Amino acid sequence: MRFFLLGVLGALAVQAASGPEYTADGAVRFPEDYREWVYLSSGLGMTYGPAATSSGPPQFDSVFVNPAAWAEFKKTGKWPNGTMFILEIRKSVSEGSINRGGHFQGEVVGIEASVKDTTRFPGAGWAYLTFRTGAGKQTKVLSTKASCYGCHSANGAVDYTFVQFYPTAMPIAREKGTFRP
Repeated sequence: MRFFLLGVLGALAVQAASGPEYTADGAVRFPEDYREWVYLSSGLGMTYGPAATSSGPPQFDSVFVNPAAWAEFKKTGKWPNGTMFILEIRKSVSEGSINRGGHFQGEVVGIEASVKDTTRFPGAGWAYLTFRTGAGKQTKVLSTKASCYGCHSANGAVDYTFVQFYPTAMPIAREKGTFRP
């Protein structure tokens, strides 16, 4: 019995670490290990939403998804409940060390996220949030009036997500018939 309980507790710990975790009041905890999640893509100058800035060099956006969601997506072409995306926004730097012409990633200037949970978020089942740098380890979900909801609904290629910008996910979605051009 003891080994069974240890196995269940271990499975719950892995599950909790691989997707969104919530506080008692419904806030989403910041996933400290997101950089160990599945890397989907980076863009330069594609920053939109709350972290977008109109001045300075273009920013880098890198997208990570929790491993359990990626494993399911590869099988079905759909994002399961418990999917969590992290959009890490970093300054772009063009001069440093030996580099004088290209751009490389600098400091983090913002972290945004989306979570799929059809039980907690009626309607589309997705929620969007912003982890403000230095503002703590949890955040409340953005209001459904935030521009994220309309943009993702209108432009998401698969289930409110921008798979069209993820070169490893787009072929899977096309193969599984879940891609919306």
